[in-house]
Amino acid sequence: LLHPLEIALLVCADHEEGSLDAVLVKDLQNFIRARRGTVVKGQVDGVFITTTGIGRIMDNANTSGKLAKAGDAVIVSGDIGRHGCTILLARDEFGIEADVTSDCAPLWANVKAMFDVTNDIHVIRDATRGGVGTVLYEIAGQSGVGITLDAEKIPVADEVKGVCGMLGLEPLYLACEGRLVIFAPKDKAEDIVSALRKCKNSENAAVIGEVTEDNAGRVVMKTEIGSQTLLPQPGGELLPRIC
Repeated sequence: LLHPLEIALLVCADHEEGSLDAVLVKDLQNFIRARRGTVVKGQVDGVFITTTGIGRIMDNANTSGKLAKAGDAVIVSGDIGRHGCTILLARDEFGIEADVTSDCAPLWANVKAMFDVTNDIHVIRDATRGGVGTVLYEIAGQSGVGITLDAEKIPVADEVKGVCGMLGLEPLYLACEGRLVIFAPKDKAEDIVSALRKCKNSENAAVIGEVTEDNAGRVVMKTEIGSQTLLPQPGGELLPRIC
């Protein structure tokens, strides 16, 4: 079974022997073959989809999970947890009916809109498996900083809140498939959020917290009643199991 990109490369590999294009195509084919995983019979539900993206490095963009700094604003590009919640309901294991749809969406236009406003962006991550909470803990650990969230500012659809309330789940740990987590200086945050809200799929972008020097490696939540609590670290089986 060939990877889709491998098929495309095989079809398009009509290049003169020894040319740079021919060498690049051959290298990509070898890479794909080496990286192709083994699918064990019976471990997928009849459909196995894989995709590959090829892009370019942007000029004047320097982002990394290691670059979060005290004083940065923490931004999400929209309401969280809808994809994970949608998968849970679609599998019909709990007998719950709710009008929830996945947040799955392309995000390149949203990223471009942010960089059109400013290059001073320290971290950009997509919050897929493990959700926003897992991403925040990874960044806090990589950068050696603390993160404080404001629960009232975290956008969560009412339907997702309802399902999470019934099942005892934390929306921050539900998968997203069309949401970004962004760290940038506070003085740039308003412009970034404004740019995102003008884009499709990020109309509900919001600042949800800030980076601190205290509590390095930890994520602290400021609750609706004004108290502070440590967000539990991700652990155990991620629900729902998606990938």
